[in-house]
Amino acid sequence: MVTTVAVILAGGTGTRLYPASRSDRPKQFLSFGGERSLLQQAADRAGFADETFVVTRDAYAGRVAEHVPDATVLVEPEPKNTGPALVFAAHRVREVVEDPVVFALPSDHVVGSGFVPTATHALSVAETTGGLVTLGVEPTRPATEYGYIQPGAVVDEYAPVIEFREKPDAETAQQFVERGYRWNAGMFAFRPDALIDEANDSSLAPLVDALRDGRPDSGFDAVESTSIDYAVLESAEDVFVVSADFVWDDLGSWDALERVLDDGAVLGDALSIDAAGNVVASDGKHVSVVGVDDLVVAAYDDRVLVVPKAEAQRVREVVSVLRERDAF
Repeated sequence: MVTTVAVILAGGTGTRLYPASRSDRPKQFLSFGGERSLLQQAADRAGFADETFVVTRDAYAGRVAEHVPDATVLVEPEPKNTGPALVFAAHRVREVVEDPVVFALPSDHVVGSGFVPTATHALSVAETTGGLVTLGVEPTRPATEYGYIQPGAVVDEYAPVIEFREKPDAETAQQFVERGYRWNAGMFAFRPDALIDEANDSSLAPLVDALRDGRPDSGFDAVESTSIDYAVLESAEDVFVVSADFVWDDLGSWDALERVLDDGAVLGDALSIDAAGNVVASDGKHVSVVGVDDLVVAAYDDRVLVVPKAEAQRVREVVSVLRERDAF
Protein backbone atom coordinates (compact mmCIF):
# COMPACT_ATOMS: atom_id res chain seq x y z
CA MET A 1 0.00 0.00 0.00
CA VAL A 2 1.33 3.43 -0.94
CA THR A 3 2.44 5.69 1.91
CA THR A 4 2.03 9.42 1.34
CA VAL A 5 4.87 11.50 2.74
CA ALA A 6 5.00 15.27 3.11
CA VAL A 7 8.50 16.76 2.96
CA ILE A 8 8.68 20.33 4.23
CA LEU A 9 11.71 22.42 3.27
CA ALA A 10 12.75 24.57 6.22
CA GLY A 11 16.45 25.27 5.91
CA GLY A 12 16.44 28.82 4.58
CA THR A 13 16.94 32.11 6.41
CA GLY A 14 14.47 34.41 4.61
CA THR A 15 17.00 37.16 3.97
CA ARG A 16 14.56 39.48 2.17
CA LEU A 17 12.42 39.70 5.32
CA TYR A 18 15.24 41.23 7.35
CA PRO A 19 15.15 42.54 10.08
CA ALA A 20 12.27 40.30 11.19
CA SER A 21 14.23 37.35 9.84
CA ARG A 22 17.78 37.06 11.17
CA SER A 23 20.46 34.37 11.14
CA ASP A 24 19.22 33.02 14.49
CA ARG A 25 15.53 33.64 13.72
CA PRO A 26 14.64 32.62 10.16
CA LYS A 27 11.21 33.45 8.84
CA GLN A 28 9.78 29.92 9.00
CA PHE A 29 9.65 30.27 12.79
CA LEU A 30 7.77 33.59 12.63
CA SER A 31 4.03 34.04 12.25
CA PHE A 32 3.58 37.44 10.56
CA GLY A 33 0.26 38.13 12.19
CA GLY A 34 -1.09 34.67 12.99
CA GLU A 35 -0.84 32.54 16.10
CA ARG A 36 1.10 29.73 14.40
CA SER A 37 4.46 30.03 12.72
CA LEU A 38 4.82 29.65 8.96
CA LEU A 39 6.39 26.24 9.57
CA GLN A 40 3.46 25.14 11.72
CA GLN A 41 1.03 26.35 9.08
CA ALA A 42 2.88 24.31 6.46
CA ALA A 43 2.67 21.24 8.71
CA ASP A 44 -1.05 21.87 9.18
CA ARG A 45 -1.52 21.89 5.40
CA ALA A 46 0.46 18.67 5.14
CA GLY A 47 -1.92 16.90 7.51
CA PHE A 48 -3.29 14.85 4.60
CA ALA A 49 -0.04 12.84 4.47
CA ASP A 50 0.58 9.61 6.34
CA GLU A 51 3.98 10.87 7.49
CA THR A 52 5.71 14.25 7.63
CA PHE A 53 9.43 14.98 7.32
CA VAL A 54 11.09 18.38 7.70
CA VAL A 55 14.44 19.09 6.04
CA THR A 56 16.49 21.74 7.79
CA ARG A 57 20.02 22.70 8.79
CA ASP A 58 21.65 21.61 12.04
CA ALA A 59 21.30 25.03 13.68
CA TYR A 60 17.51 24.93 13.30
CA ALA A 61 16.84 21.26 14.06
CA GLY A 62 15.95 21.75 17.72
CA ARG A 63 13.53 24.55 16.97
CA VAL A 64 11.91 22.55 14.16
CA ALA A 65 11.26 19.75 16.63
CA GLU A 66 9.61 22.26 18.98
CA HIS A 67 7.36 23.70 16.29
CA VAL A 68 6.34 20.38 14.69
CA PRO A 69 7.01 17.67 17.29
CA ASP A 70 5.22 14.95 15.32
CA ALA A 71 7.46 15.33 12.26
CA THR A 72 10.67 13.48 11.50
CA VAL A 73 13.52 15.99 11.28
CA LEU A 74 16.13 15.46 8.56
CA VAL A 75 19.31 17.49 9.03
CA GLU A 76 21.09 18.20 5.76
CA PRO A 77 24.88 18.51 6.00
CA GLU A 78 24.76 22.06 4.69
CA PRO A 79 22.15 24.28 3.04
CA LYS A 80 22.54 24.19 -0.73
CA ASN A 81 19.09 25.10 -2.03
CA THR A 82 16.23 22.78 -2.94
CA GLY A 83 18.13 20.48 -5.32
CA PRO A 84 20.45 18.78 -2.81
CA ALA A 85 17.83 19.07 -0.06
CA LEU A 86 15.18 17.14 -1.98
CA VAL A 87 17.56 14.48 -3.26
CA PHE A 88 18.76 14.00 0.33
CA ALA A 89 15.17 13.81 1.59
CA ALA A 90 14.10 11.38 -1.15
CA HIS A 91 17.01 9.09 -0.28
CA ARG A 92 16.18 9.10 3.43
CA VAL A 93 12.43 8.64 2.89
CA ARG A 94 13.10 5.70 0.59
CA GLU A 95 15.23 4.11 3.31
CA VAL A 96 12.66 4.30 6.10
CA VAL A 97 9.20 4.36 4.46
CA GLU A 98 7.62 1.47 2.60
CA ASP A 99 6.36 2.27 -0.91
CA PRO A 100 6.42 6.07 -0.51
CA VAL A 101 5.15 8.83 -2.74
CA VAL A 102 6.29 12.30 -1.70
CA PHE A 103 4.75 15.75 -1.75
CA ALA A 104 7.38 18.45 -1.15
CA LEU A 105 6.44 21.96 -0.06
CA PRO A 106 8.23 25.04 1.28
CA SER A 107 7.74 26.16 4.87
CA ASP A 108 7.21 29.84 4.06
CA HIS A 109 4.33 30.12 1.61
CA VAL A 110 0.84 31.48 2.15
CA VAL A 111 -1.75 29.05 0.78
CA GLY A 112 -5.53 29.31 0.61
CA SER A 113 -8.30 26.72 0.62
CA GLY A 114 -8.21 24.11 -2.10
CA PHE A 115 -4.63 23.08 -1.44
CA VAL A 116 -5.33 19.58 -0.12
CA PRO A 117 -7.37 18.34 -3.12
CA THR A 118 -4.70 19.70 -5.46
CA ALA A 119 -1.85 18.11 -3.49
CA THR A 120 -3.56 14.73 -3.33
CA HIS A 121 -4.26 14.90 -7.07
CA ALA A 122 -0.58 15.66 -7.73
CA LEU A 123 0.41 12.65 -5.61
CA SER A 124 -1.97 10.48 -7.65
CA VAL A 125 -0.42 11.71 -10.91
CA ALA A 126 3.09 11.03 -9.58
CA GLU A 127 2.05 7.55 -8.52
CA THR A 128 0.36 6.58 -11.77
CA THR A 129 2.78 8.18 -14.26
CA GLY A 130 6.03 7.56 -12.41
CA GLY A 131 7.02 11.10 -13.40
CA LEU A 132 7.81 14.30 -11.56
CA VAL A 133 4.84 16.57 -10.89
CA THR A 134 4.89 20.28 -10.14
CA LEU A 135 2.08 22.62 -9.12
CA GLY A 136 1.35 25.58 -11.38
CA VAL A 137 -0.59 28.50 -9.93
CA GLU A 138 -2.81 30.58 -12.20
CA PRO A 139 -1.27 34.08 -12.20
CA THR A 140 -3.26 36.99 -10.82
CA ARG A 141 -0.74 39.56 -12.09
CA PRO A 142 2.38 39.68 -14.31
CA ALA A 143 4.76 39.03 -11.42
CA THR A 144 8.48 39.34 -12.05
CA GLU A 145 9.53 37.68 -8.80
CA TYR A 146 8.33 34.17 -9.70
CA GLY A 147 9.41 31.56 -12.20
CA TYR A 148 6.85 30.36 -14.77
CA ILE A 149 5.76 27.04 -16.27
CA GLN A 150 4.52 26.59 -19.83
CA PRO A 151 1.99 23.74 -19.79
CA GLY A 152 1.09 21.53 -22.72
CA ALA A 153 -2.34 20.12 -23.53
CA VAL A 154 -4.28 18.98 -20.47
CA VAL A 155 -5.09 15.27 -20.24
CA ASP A 156 -6.79 13.72 -17.20
CA GLU A 157 -6.46 17.00 -15.27
CA TYR A 158 -2.70 17.33 -15.70
CA ALA A 159 -0.42 18.45 -18.51
CA PRO A 160 3.14 17.82 -19.64
CA VAL A 161 5.54 20.67 -18.93
CA ILE A 162 6.81 22.21 -22.15
CA GLU A 163 9.24 24.59 -20.51
CA PHE A 164 10.29 26.18 -17.24
CA ARG A 165 11.09 29.89 -17.45
CA GLU A 166 13.15 31.88 -14.99
CA LYS A 167 11.98 35.11 -13.38
CA PRO A 168 11.10 37.43 -16.29
CA ASP A 169 11.13 41.17 -16.80
CA ALA A 170 7.79 42.99 -16.66
CA GLU A 171 7.08 42.84 -20.41
CA THR A 172 7.87 39.13 -20.62
CA ALA A 173 5.80 38.40 -17.51
CA GLN A 174 2.79 40.06 -19.17
CA GLN A 175 3.30 37.85 -22.24
CA PHE A 176 3.51 34.75 -20.04
CA VAL A 177 0.20 35.59 -18.37
CA GLU A 178 -1.49 36.19 -21.71
CA ARG A 179 -0.20 32.86 -23.05
CA GLY A 180 -1.57 30.83 -20.14
CA TYR A 181 1.69 30.14 -18.35
CA ARG A 182 1.55 29.24 -14.65
CA TRP A 183 3.54 30.48 -11.70
CA ASN A 184 5.99 27.89 -10.47
CA ALA A 185 4.85 27.37 -6.87
CA GLY A 186 7.89 25.34 -5.80
CA MET A 187 5.76 22.36 -4.74
CA PHE A 188 6.38 18.92 -6.18
CA ALA A 189 5.10 15.33 -6.06
CA PHE A 190 7.23 12.32 -6.94
CA ARG A 191 8.20 8.82 -6.08
CA PRO A 192 11.68 8.93 -4.50
CA ASP A 193 13.07 6.50 -7.09
CA ALA A 194 11.88 8.76 -9.91
CA LEU A 195 13.57 11.86 -8.48
CA ILE A 196 16.80 10.05 -7.63
CA ASP A 197 16.99 8.44 -11.09
CA GLU A 198 16.63 11.83 -12.77
CA ALA A 199 19.11 13.42 -10.35
CA ASN A 200 21.61 10.72 -11.26
CA ASP A 201 21.64 12.15 -14.80
CA SER A 202 22.18 15.71 -13.57
CA SER A 203 24.74 17.87 -11.81
CA LEU A 204 23.57 16.23 -8.59
CA ALA A 205 24.94 12.80 -9.60
CA PRO A 206 27.89 13.02 -7.16
CA LEU A 207 25.40 13.50 -4.32
CA VAL A 208 23.35 10.48 -5.45
CA ASP A 209 26.49 8.34 -5.49
CA ALA A 210 27.63 9.56 -2.08
CA LEU A 211 24.24 8.99 -0.48
CA ARG A 212 24.18 5.46 -1.84
CA ASP A 213 27.59 4.89 -0.25
CA GLY A 214 26.58 6.43 3.07
CA ARG A 215 28.66 9.60 2.61
CA PRO A 216 26.17 12.50 2.74
CA ASP A 217 28.74 15.07 3.90
CA SER A 218 31.10 14.45 1.00
CA GLY A 219 28.12 14.32 -1.35
CA PHE A 220 27.04 17.83 -0.38
CA ASP A 221 30.63 19.02 -0.67
CA ALA A 222 30.75 17.69 -4.24
CA VAL A 223 27.75 19.64 -5.60
CA GLU A 224 26.90 23.29 -6.07
CA SER A 225 23.98 25.10 -4.49
CA THR A 226 21.13 24.73 -7.00
CA SER A 227 17.36 24.53 -7.20
CA ILE A 228 15.60 21.27 -8.00
CA ASP A 229 13.99 23.00 -10.99
CA TYR A 230 17.27 24.01 -12.58
CA ALA A 231 19.22 20.87 -11.68
CA VAL A 232 16.62 18.21 -12.43
CA LEU A 233 13.15 19.19 -13.61
CA GLU A 234 14.17 21.39 -16.55
CA SER A 235 15.94 18.48 -18.25
CA ALA A 236 13.90 15.51 -16.98
CA GLU A 237 11.87 13.41 -19.39
CA ASP A 238 8.51 12.94 -17.66
CA VAL A 239 7.54 16.18 -15.94
CA PHE A 240 3.90 17.17 -15.49
CA VAL A 241 2.05 20.16 -14.09
CA VAL A 242 -1.16 20.12 -12.07
CA SER A 243 -3.18 23.32 -11.99
CA ALA A 244 -3.27 24.88 -8.51
CA ASP A 245 -6.52 26.77 -8.24
CA PHE A 246 -6.06 28.28 -4.80
CA VAL A 247 -4.77 31.55 -3.39
CA TRP A 248 -1.00 31.37 -3.16
CA ASP A 249 1.84 33.72 -2.34
CA ASP A 250 5.51 33.28 -1.68
CA LEU A 251 6.08 35.35 1.45
CA GLY A 252 9.54 36.15 0.20
CA SER A 253 9.81 39.90 0.66
CA TRP A 254 8.14 42.74 2.52
CA ASP A 255 5.97 43.90 -0.38
CA ALA A 256 4.11 40.56 -0.18
CA LEU A 257 2.55 41.56 3.16
CA GLU A 258 -0.03 43.81 1.56
CA ARG A 259 -1.26 40.82 -0.46
CA VAL A 260 -1.50 38.37 2.43
CA LEU A 261 -2.54 40.34 5.52
CA ASP A 262 -6.26 40.52 6.19
CA ASP A 263 -6.10 44.09 7.50
CA GLY A 264 -3.86 45.67 4.90
CA ALA A 265 -0.15 46.29 4.83
CA VAL A 266 0.34 47.02 8.54
CA LEU A 267 1.75 44.50 10.97
CA GLY A 268 2.03 45.85 14.49
CA ASP A 269 1.37 49.31 15.93
CA ALA A 270 1.48 52.01 13.28
CA LEU A 271 0.18 55.50 12.53
CA SER A 272 -0.06 56.85 9.01
CA ILE A 273 -0.61 60.55 8.20
CA ASP A 274 -0.82 61.79 4.61
CA ALA A 275 0.87 58.56 3.55
CA ALA A 276 -0.27 55.84 1.17
CA GLY A 277 0.85 52.50 -0.20
CA ASN A 278 3.33 51.81 2.60
CA VAL A 279 4.13 48.48 4.20
CA VAL A 280 4.78 48.94 7.92
CA ALA A 281 5.81 46.09 10.23
CA SER A 282 7.21 45.93 13.74
CA ASP A 283 7.58 43.64 16.75
CA GLY A 284 5.53 45.90 19.04
CA LYS A 285 7.31 49.19 18.57
CA HIS A 286 5.14 52.07 17.44
CA VAL A 287 5.98 53.26 13.93
CA SER A 288 4.67 56.51 12.44
CA VAL A 289 4.92 57.39 8.75
CA VAL A 290 4.15 60.93 7.60
CA GLY A 291 3.99 62.33 4.10
CA VAL A 292 5.63 59.37 2.38
CA ASP A 293 4.30 56.83 -0.09
CA ASP A 294 5.19 53.33 -1.24
CA LEU A 295 7.85 52.56 1.35
CA VAL A 296 8.64 49.50 3.43
CA VAL A 297 9.36 50.39 7.06
CA ALA A 298 10.23 47.40 9.25
CA ALA A 299 11.41 47.72 12.87
CA TYR A 300 12.50 44.61 14.78
CA ASP A 301 14.80 44.34 17.79
CA ASP A 302 17.40 47.10 17.46
CA ARG A 303 17.15 47.25 13.66
CA VAL A 304 15.12 49.46 11.31
CA LEU A 305 14.81 48.94 7.56
CA VAL A 306 13.50 51.59 5.14
CA VAL A 307 13.35 50.78 1.43
CA PRO A 308 11.10 51.76 -1.51
CA LYS A 309 8.45 49.05 -1.86
CA ALA A 310 9.32 48.63 -5.53
CA GLU A 311 12.87 47.72 -4.50
CA ALA A 312 11.98 45.34 -1.69
CA GLN A 313 14.00 42.56 -3.32
CA ARG A 314 17.16 44.58 -2.65
CA VAL A 315 16.98 43.81 1.06
CA ARG A 316 19.20 40.83 0.25
CA GLU A 317 21.95 43.36 -0.55
CA VAL A 318 21.71 44.68 3.00
CA VAL A 319 21.97 41.14 4.35
CA SER A 320 24.98 40.43 2.14
CA VAL A 321 26.86 43.38 3.65
CA LEU A 322 25.78 42.50 7.18
CA ARG A 323 26.98 38.93 6.71
CA GLU A 324 30.40 40.21 5.66
CA ARG A 325 30.45 42.11 8.95
CA ASP A 326 29.12 39.10 10.89
CA ALA A 327 26.14 41.26 11.90
CA PHE A 328 23.19 39.42 10.35
